Amino acid sequence: MKVAFYARVSTSDKEQDPETQLVPLREFVSAQGWEVYREYVDYAPANNLLHRVQWRQLLEDASKRRFDLLLVWRMDRAFRSVLDAATTLERLRGWGVGLRSYSEPWLDTTSPFGEALYYITVAYAQLERGILRERVKAGMERARKQGRQIGRPRVIDRKGFSRRFGDILERLSKGDISRRQAAKELNIGYATLKRLLDTYAKDMDERVS
Repeated sequence: MKVAFYARVSTSDKEQDPETQLVPLREFVSAQGWEVYREYVDYAPANNLLHRVQWRQLLEDASKRRFDLLLVWRMDRAFRSVLDAATTLERLRGWGVGLRSYSEPWLDTTSPFGEALYYITVAYAQLERGILRERVKAGMERARKQGRQIGRPRVIDRKGFSRRFGDILERLSKGDISRRQAAKELNIGYATLKRLLDTYAKDMDERVS
């Protein structure tokens, strides 16, 4: 079995060393008699997909089935949220690649228990996506009724913006694009996008409270 390692440390903590994660992974794989395909290491926050170059390379290699199993030291080293984890698990599953966490034995999609956990995680993520879509719809409807304009007026008035913004939100939730990339695609400033996201987050909190 070919195994790929993924380790990540945040640039905000200069004391972190990826070897802390990699050493136990190497020992574990050696004890199993498996083959190490490659080690992928990023120095970036979990939500900074732009600078997680190795993570993007890992997913590309996984899509080409260059390894059979992805091994991480802990789940939060690879994923930003449950939704992000579920989305990635779906992709890995489709490519025939398993996932295991060294520090969390319950996270093992190659075992029956891990398989069941996978379905639970996906179901939760689908629920979260549905809530996100409702949040966008409710927020924009509320703004229209109150006669409010969010961000630059020319953006909100632009035909089809609501639909495109909803699509962008879903891609952001999946981790397919960064916020800066999203702002560029919507042709708005980063600060405007942040205000839009903060507004809908507030609407969501009020809606579910």
